[in-house]
Amino acid sequence: MNITKAWEILKESGFKKTDKREQILDMFERTDKYLTAKDLLLVMKKDYPGMSYDTIYRNLSTFVEVGILEETELTGERHFRMHCETEHHHHHFICMVCGHIKEVHHCPMELIYEQLPGYEIGEHKFEIYGKCPNCMTAN
Repeated sequence: MNITKAWEILKESGFKKTDKREQILDMFERTDKYLTAKDLLLVMKKDYPGMSYDTIYRNLSTFVEVGILEETELTGERHFRMHCETEHHHHHFICMVCGHIKEVHHCPMELIYEQLPGYEIGEHKFEIYGKCPNCMTAN
């Protein structure tokens, strides 16, 4: 998602444009990796010395709620990234070393449906974790 679309969504949802929100969204727009609140805080403390995790988490939660960011949990910590702009259904491979993300276009749900006859599945999330080729050759 680009930042223009993100601001449209925030405005439609009744949220105002602030310098802090703008900096958070800029950081996400400039990377295709997942970021943590800690990643954001390290950068934002320079411009906002009183910035707290609470402020960052409130904004991140808002962005997830309105569909701007996606979140996942890696190594016991919440990680966030801009919502994918592609409309087709897909999943992600996430490198646990560098954070690189690659789209995976196969969905394993057909196999799951076969094993759950009579069940209604509302939604699902499927992520694959490991090392990308660059990180495998670097070690």
